[in-house]
Amino acid sequence: MEGVRTGGVSHWQQQVGLPAASETLPGDRTADVCIVGGGLTGLWTAYYLSEADPTLDIVVLEAEFVGYGASGRNGGWLSAELPGNRATYARGPGGMSAVDRLAAELADSVDRVIDVCQTQGIEADVVKSGVMYVATSAAQLARLQSTTPAPGSRVRILDAEESSARIKVAGTRGAVLDPQCARVQPAKLVRGLAEVVRARGVRIYERTEVQRVESGRAVCETGTVTAPFVLQCLEGYTSALRGNRRTWLPMNSAIVVTQPLSQDVWSELGWAGNELLGDLANAYYYAQHTADGRIALGGRGRPYRYGSATDVDGVTQAWTIRSLRETLERAFPQLNGITLEHAWCGVLAVPRDWCASVSLDPRTGVGFAGGYVGSGLTATNLAGRTLRDLVLGKQTDLTTLAWTNRPVRRWEPEPLRWLGVNGMYALYRAADRRELAGLDRPSRLGRFADRLSGR
Repeated sequence: MEGVRTGGVSHWQQQVGLPAASETLPGDRTADVCIVGGGLTGLWTAYYLSEADPTLDIVVLEAEFVGYGASGRNGGWLSAELPGNRATYARGPGGMSAVDRLAAELADSVDRVIDVCQTQGIEADVVKSGVMYVATSAAQLARLQSTTPAPGSRVRILDAEESSARIKVAGTRGAVLDPQCARVQPAKLVRGLAEVVRARGVRIYERTEVQRVESGRAVCETGTVTAPFVLQCLEGYTSALRGNRRTWLPMNSAIVVTQPLSQDVWSELGWAGNELLGDLANAYYYAQHTADGRIALGGRGRPYRYGSATDVDGVTQAWTIRSLRETLERAFPQLNGITLEHAWCGVLAVPRDWCASVSLDPRTGVGFAGGYVGSGLTATNLAGRTLRDLVLGKQTDLTTLAWTNRPVRRWEPEPLRWLGVNGMYALYRAADRRELAGLDRPSRLGRFADRLSGR
């Protein structure tokens, strides 16, 4: 789209500057733990393992540079949102009790990340401001009212006046407010965490793509790392690893960021509290008031590329940019014609049952974590602590959470998964069009899409 910079990984990475070329794996190496993937899951795992046992020799292998993937491209929501469906998790051995403990640990992890940033001096524009999901149609309001928080819950339901007093979203009829959420600049967080683990002696080899993982080793073009534990922390890029094409589906998400807004415009928007913002549509958006005075807003554009392909450095289609502009201007009509300075996209991992997993096979020493379905910024911290306990062989509360050692069901082969995923989002968009046109209840098309996808 003319005038909008696209790609370049992300606005967040452009703010901190793309890193210079760094050391690649210079040949065969040994380690106590080899972590495949230099995003937040891998780095949090290295952080907590090195903290628990400073004598461990830990190697991290990254195909591009730390934070190149979703960890440096996401919407900056450090939220307590569960990555998946409670009922699906509850089918596991621990039942609903294990799900409740997982939800509580995720909420606690928000504060853990903030505490690490403070204690380790990681400047990541963190503000604990809460997240607000607005309802802007009768159908969205009905969806809101069907999920009334339990007594004593931290979550609050706001009426239209209370919601608009925080952020003046056009057509607001009510909102859900969860205070357990913080804004963060993702690239600053992942770069800062990488510096901390490097200072502890963790070896990070960038521009080093792992071709395959086997029991006791990770094989790269420039060498092989041999280790008793090899942990796959690749999230949406898992499909690129040999034998994993159908393990997790790489779902595409895109973000646009505006030019810096004047104080007069911010006064019109009423967005003074730095809350994170989303809506209750079927194909929902997510947004933040950035530290440098912009709005970053994202959503699903082209949701899935045939054959589990991924983007090239975040380059985004013009159709997706136009769609996100329409979403932004519908929420904030006063921004009609505003300059969008940058657009980018990236992939998140979606398991077939839409629930995340953290696992370690004690026989082979091969482990993995991910499948966060777009709610991973906080979940990576908990996953890192869970992998730490699994590697160290400790039986803790984390090793019996609902997501620990869950079996992973594979996705259908092509062209079925392409048809299924794109059909699902076509249904969600059709449902949203009907709801915005005046439907007074949630569209059945949205419920059908949920059943189709297994969400």
